[in-house]
Amino acid sequence: MPVIVTNDKPMGVWKPVPLREQMKEKGQSVPDYVVNPGDKLTVSSIKADVGSHTGHVQPHHKMLEKAEELLTQAIKDKLIIDGVVFRVGDDMNLTMSHTRGVGDEKIHKLAFDTFVEAGKIAQDMSLYGAMQDILVSEFSGNVQGMGPGVAELEFILRKTEPVIVFAADKTSPYAFNRPLYNMFCSPYNSIGLAVDPKFFAGFKFQIKHLKTGADGFFVSPEERTAIKAFLGSEEYAVAYVYSRQVEDDPVAVCSTTRLSFIAGKYVGKDDPVCIVRAQSGLPAVGEVVNAFHFPGLVPGGMRGSSLRPLMPCSIFNCDPTYNDGPPRVIGLGFQINRGEFIGPTDLLGDISFDESRRLALKIAEYMQRHGVFYPGILPDKELEYGGKPVIYKMYEDRFPGIYKKFRELEKKQLEAEAEFIKKAEQ
Repeated sequence: MPVIVTNDKPMGVWKPVPLREQMKEKGQSVPDYVVNPGDKLTVSSIKADVGSHTGHVQPHHKMLEKAEELLTQAIKDKLIIDGVVFRVGDDMNLTMSHTRGVGDEKIHKLAFDTFVEAGKIAQDMSLYGAMQDILVSEFSGNVQGMGPGVAELEFILRKTEPVIVFAADKTSPYAFNRPLYNMFCSPYNSIGLAVDPKFFAGFKFQIKHLKTGADGFFVSPEERTAIKAFLGSEEYAVAYVYSRQVEDDPVAVCSTTRLSFIAGKYVGKDDPVCIVRAQSGLPAVGEVVNAFHFPGLVPGGMRGSSLRPLMPCSIFNCDPTYNDGPPRVIGLGFQINRGEFIGPTDLLGDISFDESRRLALKIAEYMQRHGVFYPGILPDKELEYGGKPVIYKMYEDRFPGIYKKFRELEKKQLEAEAEFIKKAEQ
């Protein structure tokens, strides 16, 4: 593991290096398994929190090394073309290139088995939250719904293919709504939308209702107002963005897993991952990363139940320690050469984001000073930890008849909503 010197003291840091590059540097034989421009390529980015130290801060380097070992073997077996292991906060991320398509059972089993093996190391070391995101004991064909977050894109490889993987910690899939809207809908962020004729066809958004899994499709620029209406709610998140210049060409994808909906209780924040393709009829890399320059408020932080700024940061400074935050987002930029990852570039670690980080810390301190008073923490219905209802139940006798009145009010509210929808449909 690489070592850097901070304040004259050595400190271990994890530097993500593509595995094919590592194999070449070690003089190992690299399989002749590549993809040429014009052929289909899949990029899968799968993440999970399977243990960390100290508390919810970072996985141990032995866990990451085990992941590299298993993915390297997968390259030798020609299951994947290339792979990169990295982390943000306490989350491990496996980003892989292959030709097996989205949702492939063997790719997902590789990820599941890798997380399980890393989780065993966490258990042996008594690390915090060991196996936290592994919600089942047996793999059943697809890691979707089993705990890990998944973002996968299958696309026709261009002659030059810049791809950026964004990963966030201590927040929810909602965190990518505003950045993705600004990338693909706002000329104030992406000037190409107004000056590049290739953009005029616009983009199609696939928006997911996180609790039910229902998908809705909207097109931009025609339906930008409707897109904002849904993406402004934490109940919805961007699942995919497609180019309309090339029909149904996927250009961005986000993980939309909500762990609490799967497990039925709070087991950790969802910590989403997002893949974005850039350049040549798509937003430029500078426009893509610019969408993260403003550290907007997102659900997350301490106990997953606060409103805190999403702070863009370097892969070497992504430990959310201050009040379990602020929520962090990193951006790793790759060029894809016949399926091989070239890079990464630590895009959000650049000095141009220094002021964003300073602003994020000021906002985090301001929000922290609210304590348990809104908006210091989320409204009761959005709290990730379930302690509040227990407390309310303990003191139910102080509010005689409160639950009966709640049920009556909820019934009236549902009736009013149904009447409103009926009139709107007429």
